[in-house]
Amino acid sequence: MQTPLIQEHRAAGAKLAEYSGCVLAAQFASFDSEYRAARESVALFDTSWHAVISLAGSDRVRYLNAVLTNNIQALTEGQGTLALLLNTQGHIFAELGVYALREKLLTLSHASVRERTFATLDKYIIMDDVELEDTTDEVGSFAIEGPRAAVIVQQACGVALDQLPDMSIREVTIERMPCQLVRRSHFGQPGAEFIARRQWLPLLWQKLLSGVRAHEGEPIGMNALNTLRLEAHAPWFPADFNDTVIPHEAALEETHISFTKGCYTGQEIVERVRSRGHVNRKRVNLRFSSTTAPVPGTKLRANGADVGAVTSAAFSPAVGAAIGMGYVRREHNNPGSVLQLEGDAATATVV
Repeated sequence: MQTPLIQEHRAAGAKLAEYSGCVLAAQFASFDSEYRAARESVALFDTSWHAVISLAGSDRVRYLNAVLTNNIQALTEGQGTLALLLNTQGHIFAELGVYALREKLLTLSHASVRERTFATLDKYIIMDDVELEDTTDEVGSFAIEGPRAAVIVQQACGVALDQLPDMSIREVTIERMPCQLVRRSHFGQPGAEFIARRQWLPLLWQKLLSGVRAHEGEPIGMNALNTLRLEAHAPWFPADFNDTVIPHEAALEETHISFTKGCYTGQEIVERVRSRGHVNRKRVNLRFSSTTAPVPGTKLRANGADVGAVTSAAFSPAVGAAIGMGYVRREHNNPGSVLQLEGDAATATVV
């Protein structure tokens, strides 16, 4: 799958790379300048890795609430939340952002599990008045984030970003082109994500890029975005959690799960783990003793035994060393635990 902005990225001289099945911009200028722009001014970045599926019909809310981990029935028009789609064993099939619109529910998941997500949602529709529609091939998205993001969003579409609740969605118009604005942060700064039809996305990108450059910001690629989100301790699907783990192992129970709603697929496993009080392994944040980031899958060792593995890593200018995430057995995942990297003299400290 290619981003609908691929021609704009090529024209800008960006390096392209594949990320979990999506061809996106890896880097535009230099890593240092992109990182600095995001931290000090504003960054514009492509988020067209989404699988976009909508649900219509009178039973759409009740139905999706019975399938996903979070409380969809609590959403009013314009609100959104993060949720997980689990299998019956409690493993994570997909992460979904769910947004309540006037006549439908809009969900954003990941293109790498597009077909499986649609098929799973479709499988549970039996006598329900629910209509699924996959519009992934018709739309795309990009985001703007950083200290100056709110100013540019205000100038572009008249929306006061700081007055919108997190994960809320609004219909907006930019240069007579309709799109949807989601109040969403990808690396801990004020941010918004724009969703629009593919034919309009390049013009919208150029419009926002002009505003970004006027404030000494830059477009950034996935390399800089990866570092920024790791500094913010924000896990990515499918790199840091996927169908090999359950929500408590992925440390998502506080952000993606409601423990007061009704039943949903995989709930029995989630409740069993909660009552037990712990899991045998857990996703943790890591700081490495080297500036070189280990590759995903690198084993973490303690006392000569494998106790975990790295899922993602990158060099962090803020820390002055490589940082990342990984899964570590509970005997060794307390903050301050020092682990050895397989085949490397460097160490990893749980933070």
